[in-house]
Amino acid sequence: MNAILALPLEVRLAAAFLVGLAAGSGVNWAIYALAWLSRPISPWQLRDPQAPPRRWFDFLPILGWLTLRREASIHGRGFWVRPLAIELACGSGLAALYWWEITEHLAPRLPGVAPATATMLHLHFSAHAILLGLMLAATFIDFDEQTIPDSVTVPGALIGLSLAAIWPLSHLPVVRQLPPLGARAYGPLLLTSTDDWPAWLDSWQGLALACAGYLAWCAALIPATATLRRGWIKGTRYYLASILRRSHWWTMSVIALAGLCVIGSVWLLGGSAWQALLTSITGLAFGGGLIWAVRIVGQIALGKEAMGFGDVTLMAMIGSFLGWQPCLIIFFLSPFAALFIALSQWLLTGRRDIAFGPYLCLAGLIVIVKWADIWAFAAPIFALGWLVPAIVTVCLLLMLGLLMLWRIIERLLGGG
Repeated sequence: MNAILALPLEVRLAAAFLVGLAAGSGVNWAIYALAWLSRPISPWQLRDPQAPPRRWFDFLPILGWLTLRREASIHGRGFWVRPLAIELACGSGLAALYWWEITEHLAPRLPGVAPATATMLHLHFSAHAILLGLMLAATFIDFDEQTIPDSVTVPGALIGLSLAAIWPLSHLPVVRQLPPLGARAYGPLLLTSTDDWPAWLDSWQGLALACAGYLAWCAALIPATATLRRGWIKGTRYYLASILRRSHWWTMSVIALAGLCVIGSVWLLGGSAWQALLTSITGLAFGGGLIWAVRIVGQIALGKEAMGFGDVTLMAMIGSFLGWQPCLIIFFLSPFAALFIALSQWLLTGRRDIAFGPYLCLAGLIVIVKWADIWAFAAPIFALGWLVPAIVTVCLLLMLGLLMLWRIIERLLGGG
């Protein structure tokens, strides 16, 4: 780390720009290869049978797309513009993120607060860069297909959980009191927003909480069909049968078993790694559960699907990186992000159909970049502790009532 910091800032920013260009190539590959309808556009995919052989400079970021214009007759005129812009945005964006988080400090600079270590700041930057790359791929797939594939969000969530266990300091920073003199220092945002970590979270109860949250995520990812038209007993049988008909349950069972072994091992080690992992698992479960609850409320109130399941897995992935508190903030910021994205999409493409995933991603970017100011405002709210989920539950019930009322009004107006 000292060797990196010894380099001039300009050299580090240039290196971040080049790494960002390479990451942009990876994002473009993910957009086209991991989509539901895969298209052989990225040079890192198997080329279209009608396309001419690839040359070495086709693989270069930005410049390669200028030479790949020769495939316009296959992929459409101007197909190369968006991927080129994505790579350029990734390069400049990663350099800008490095400058902001390393030189300007993501954590607030307050009098009497010990400065954040260079290691902690670089861990923040690395984790956020990975998350932003995953969100960028999910955003453009959602734009193209109105869906977010598990091939992006499931590995992304596992990466988020792994980073928490390996790099406990990679979570968003908060200012904490240090006993006994009351000095203040930066520390990672944990499951609880108070300065004290409850002892029971280090016991078997905390382990049970982590295992339950992780297993709930694994179970939710198994494709299944549920219906209660013929009663609970037959509905349960039909649900289990729909699971066993597909092979996904086997894959998720392996992922669940491996994850439980890792969770148990980290719990035995304890310390900051366990606290960070439990925080990420709670973010995984809360983030996905929040969007799933909104999805259910919309289904009941409006009688139609109000939100895709890809949005559920996307928010779960974001929660695995950031924790449950930022997920709640992102959810309430997303409608404001929607105004910007929907307007931009309409002006540029004329499309009026909207996808919720990009709103969550843009709100996530805002939370990461403006975390110091956002947490200064939100910290007193989260100091309420376990009352916050109770308040969210009440808000969901109010939302259910309002949507049902709106549905009644629509019927009355339609009937008139």
